[in-house]
Amino acid sequence: MNSFYHSTRGKSENVTSKQAILRGIAPDGGLYVADWVGEHKLDLAKICAQGFQETARDVLGTLLPNFTEDEIASCVEAAYGAQWDTPACCPVTPLGDDWLLELYHGPTSAFKDVALQMLPQLMGVARRGAEGEDKKIMIVTATSGDTGKAALEGFAGVDGCGVTVFYPEGKVSDIQHLQMATQKGDNVAVCAVRGNFDDCQTEVKRIFADHEMAERLAREGAVLSSANSINVGRLAPQVTYYFDSYAQLVRAGAVEQGDEVTFCVPTGNFGDVLAGYYAKRLGLPVRKLIVASNENDVLTDFLTTGTYDRMRPFNKTISPSMDILVSSNLERMLYYFCDGDCELVASLMGDLATKGSYTVPAEVLARIQEVFACGRADDDATRAQIRSTWEGLGVLIDPHTAVAKSVLDGVERDGSARVCLSTASPYKFSADVLAALGEPTEGMSGFECMDALSAKTGTVAPAQLSALRDAKVLHDAVCDRQKMGAFVESACARVFL
Repeated sequence: MNSFYHSTRGKSENVTSKQAILRGIAPDGGLYVADWVGEHKLDLAKICAQGFQETARDVLGTLLPNFTEDEIASCVEAAYGAQWDTPACCPVTPLGDDWLLELYHGPTSAFKDVALQMLPQLMGVARRGAEGEDKKIMIVTATSGDTGKAALEGFAGVDGCGVTVFYPEGKVSDIQHLQMATQKGDNVAVCAVRGNFDDCQTEVKRIFADHEMAERLAREGAVLSSANSINVGRLAPQVTYYFDSYAQLVRAGAVEQGDEVTFCVPTGNFGDVLAGYYAKRLGLPVRKLIVASNENDVLTDFLTTGTYDRMRPFNKTISPSMDILVSSNLERMLYYFCDGDCELVASLMGDLATKGSYTVPAEVLARIQEVFACGRADDDATRAQIRSTWEGLGVLIDPHTAVAKSVLDGVERDGSARVCLSTASPYKFSADVLAALGEPTEGMSGFECMDALSAKTGTVAPAQLSALRDAKVLHDAVCDRQKMGAFVESACARVFL
């Protein structure tokens, strides 16, 4: 079996999985994909009889074929250990007639931990091999809220690595901001950007394409890489929880092995739901993948019409991690549904960059709609869902999960078991959750809202979040988008020289 990766925009260069992880993004601006994904199906009976860590070894061993079995095993042991507050890592719990996949039991209380506890381990192995040549690696990432802290937590103190995180000023929750601004570590840098997440993400992509900067850093023995979901080392670990959740349902008697399951995923950058598509290609019986959008519903429009149009108002919502108009990982999905036509993908991405929109051929849209469904929920619907889920089911959910639950409730049942992905602890968004439950929040700090939410619901905030009230702010830098490149170079100089 061919074990190489190549760009979505061209097949002229093949790289190993280790090289793809170290690079993050292809030189032509495309994302790394592998044509052989799906040629080998995972053993579903084996998956259903084992736990999360064992399944992670099977998934990663399949998707990252030039890592040795021992390398994968050591990475899994380091990534999914005592830093999780449950041995299950990602437990599945009842949600009325459906199921909730709880992805927030890691050290930063968000689903990004599944990937960003693993990526530093994979990168550490890769940089010590021939592909890495023991280079110094600066991770540069843009965040709409959760990726930033998870990357900082994962890479802080990692030998030979630094991490630089950009987030949109004033457009993340108070708790998300404090998680980043209080991060300790000699190898970390954090900066707010005047603009929105798409501004941050677009500029990070430009920084990766800046060959002159790359040459300057190379002279100092440093290279840039990404912790965003454009990195295949971020995407691959997320496939694990789709298989593991299915195994939990089988063991609970909710489905028979081989039965199809529907997953509803709140997403803005498309990485989380794309992992579900990879799971389907690897043999998971998936009936449908439902893409749930907030008011920034560019994905809903695309999956309905086949036209992706980023030229629309940007809405600041109470589900800020989904406030995205340019969904980077959609490019990988397009590659597969365009039958690997790199020229077509490159053309579509060129149209998006120059015209702000593109339209896929009708036959491509038809194939996409066989796998993906979609829906949207505005802030009012999101608030109503938080309240009804608590009052009706006794389950407390955050605004992103509420978007998915609202969309899922609007989908007609087809007989398959349905899983709603819960991407963050409600305590990361205490003020909005508390307000949705009908309680006053005006003039209250994030921690006062956290305490009030705990008192009202009888639930307990994760220790790592409540501890932030005593943490010292260490990062207060703010810059314009045009200065992000200079900030990265200064961070490299401080961390590596």
